Amino acid sequence: MSRRPAIDDDDAALFREAIGEVRRLPDAPAPARPRPAPRARKRAEDEFDALREMRTAPMASFDAAEALAWRRDEVSPDALARLRRGEFAVQGELDLHRADAARAERLLRSFLHEARGNRARCVLVIHGKGLRSEDGVPVLKALVDRLLQRRDDVLAYASPPQALGGTGAVLVLLRGRGGRRG
Repeated sequence: MSRRPAIDDDDAALFREAIGEVRRLPDAPAPARPRPAPRARKRAEDEFDALREMRTAPMASFDAAEALAWRRDEVSPDALARLRRGEFAVQGELDLHRADAARAERLLRSFLHEARGNRARCVLVIHGKGLRSEDGVPVLKALVDRLLQRRDDVLAYASPPQALGGTGAVLVLLRGRGGRRG
């Protein structure tokens, strides 16, 4: 512990004379707790409503051999054509075979979130053709189609060439991290 140097009486008197009359300040109240960050309740409600609508809306009916393709207006038709031809480097892959719809949805959401975190721009999602599903309806194909269209981070998707899975898969073009949040 350091000791303060001793101040002699003459120095103390000079100091008091230099600063003049001193007035004691009243005790200030303790600072108030900071307010919690605002929550976007309306956005949370909208997200919940959209999720409920997505789960309750009737699934589109697809043929196992039907190719999928979708793009946002900001994506050129040429970019979609390149995606269909498999001209983008695939930076991640998810295989949903043997997953039920609920698990497939969780896996796909998690996969896309991770892909964005890794700055992936193009990923492959294998949903299968639904040939072994009940009534031969490609449930996962319809789920993937519906989920991808509703995500803000998805710019476009298309069934790739046969070598990459054909109509049993989709190549997904993702928005860069600098774009709007998804």
